[in-house]
Amino acid sequence: MNNNKYKILLVEDECNIQNLIKTMLETADYQVILAQTCSSALTLYTSHLPDLILLDLGLPDKDGMYLLKKVREHSLTPVIILSARSEERDKVDALDFGANDYVTKPFGAAELLARVRTALRTNRCSAQEGKYPGGRFTLSDLVIDYDARQVFIKETEIRLTQTEYNIVAFLSGHCGKMMTYSAIIKAIWGYPDDGSIKKLQVNMANIRKKFGAQPGETNYIINELGVGYRMNGEKDGL
Repeated sequence: MNNNKYKILLVEDECNIQNLIKTMLETADYQVILAQTCSSALTLYTSHLPDLILLDLGLPDKDGMYLLKKVREHSLTPVIILSARSEERDKVDALDFGANDYVTKPFGAAELLARVRTALRTNRCSAQEGKYPGGRFTLSDLVIDYDARQVFIKETEIRLTQTEYNIVAFLSGHCGKMMTYSAIIKAIWGYPDDGSIKKLQVNMANIRKKFGAQPGETNYIINELGVGYRMNGEKDGL
């Protein structure tokens, strides 16, 4: 077995789904470790130290959220939730507890593999010393100069307010990860109030307008209604 392959711990108790995802991942040249319960997943996680965890929530011994919380006590290993639970509250809870992404069943192979690539790439960048070399972040035509607090698209400076810049910088620091409304609000304003979400939405609408976002197009920042925003890690086509 090629030890240079990314190792993915797949925690899924339904055999048909497990086999389907395993085949999908191995075809894409990932090494797959299988678990069907939280207890076995914790053991395998400790012994194999996978690069990423794909985690179902409805497991036979404990809810998958238990495993997510245990992993987050000591590690930033990327975790993507795979669940039939489509309620907004479930998504928000999982993301707030540290999941990198949330994929609702059923899902397509292309979508899942794209989410996996994004999570692995984001984690790889975060692990590098000097996360953004030279104090700069680059995503396709988007460039953020952190030292100068300037944002450019196609070498043209985008004039942002202080709050708008802070939001963009925060999302870039978590590129590829869906950040919930509450996480963004806490990071930018430090406190929630009755108008916090509306205030965030207004600022985000202004940012996307300045970025030239067009309806129906893939944009730098993606909104999942009722959940949050993500700096689109797939924009660069990697």
